[in-house]
Amino acid sequence: MCRALSILAGWLLDLIFGDPAWLPHPVVGFGKLIAAGEKHWNKGEHRRRKGAWLAIVLVLGTFVLTFALLYACRMLGETLGIGLSLKRIIEAILVFFCLAGTTLIREVREVFRAVDRSVEEGRERVARIVGRDTSDLSAQEIRTAALETLAENLNDGVIAPLFWLALLGVPGMMAYKMINTLDSMIGYRSERYVDFGRFAARMDDVAGWVPARLTAFLMLLVAGRLGKLAWVHQNGRKHLSPNSGHPEAALAAILDCRFGGPHNYFGQEVWKPYIGENDRPLTHSDLQRAVRISRVSEALMVLMVAVLNLIPCI
Repeated sequence: MCRALSILAGWLLDLIFGDPAWLPHPVVGFGKLIAAGEKHWNKGEHRRRKGAWLAIVLVLGTFVLTFALLYACRMLGETLGIGLSLKRIIEAILVFFCLAGTTLIREVREVFRAVDRSVEEGRERVARIVGRDTSDLSAQEIRTAALETLAENLNDGVIAPLFWLALLGVPGMMAYKMINTLDSMIGYRSERYVDFGRFAARMDDVAGWVPARLTAFLMLLVAGRLGKLAWVHQNGRKHLSPNSGHPEAALAAILDCRFGGPHNYFGQEVWKPYIGENDRPLTHSDLQRAVRISRVSEALMVLMVAVLNLIPCI
């Protein structure tokens, strides 16, 4: 049973179950390790250096431990006379843990349903998936934030992990999840994290550079809008993040809408350049189209990575 089957099995598990709240998740463990390291090291002098070492140790440690786990499973499987089956099963479970497509879509849909009931409920719901202050968002801003998150996290939660899976196997996929978790926890420009989290943020920028542009390409390909590639490249570069703007620009081009504008992070107003020009109301039709684009892009990437991993089995 080659790795291609493990990849497909892990993806199908995510399609069926998403991220069950009752199931222990490695990313939760990543978060606890990061929080403990930040509490211990983010003080005194040399914070930038301390943050860099924390990030390096955690990312390399994740890669090595995952590699060791899979190697041990392979040896145990051979001892038990079941060959590589045990290793492939563990790989499928780890792929399942690393993919977040189903949960992402579920959360974005819930935001749209919540804001239909009341703006206040929409603000509370969208706060679950964005890092900005949502207390003063309008209904339009809530829907915009949800779709921006859908585009950005299609890269962070699906395409980028699969890209690193194709490049460095399951250990690489797990290491990327640690990089992305580091960025989401300490990669901010606030007073507390501006030095300590700088290296983690740069590491995430580098790890996501190619996947973000691949995500935008896949979205345009699925939507039949490859003619917008130059526009997406031009507008994606406006974003404060070197990566997030590209999938957001792709979705803005597909939906003919506008993203960006003022955001509030940790009490500070941050203006993100507008991407797109049509400041029209966003509807459930836009949500359904965005979900369809996300799902098909995800399936296409999974199939490409599975085929790449099928070649050694032929």
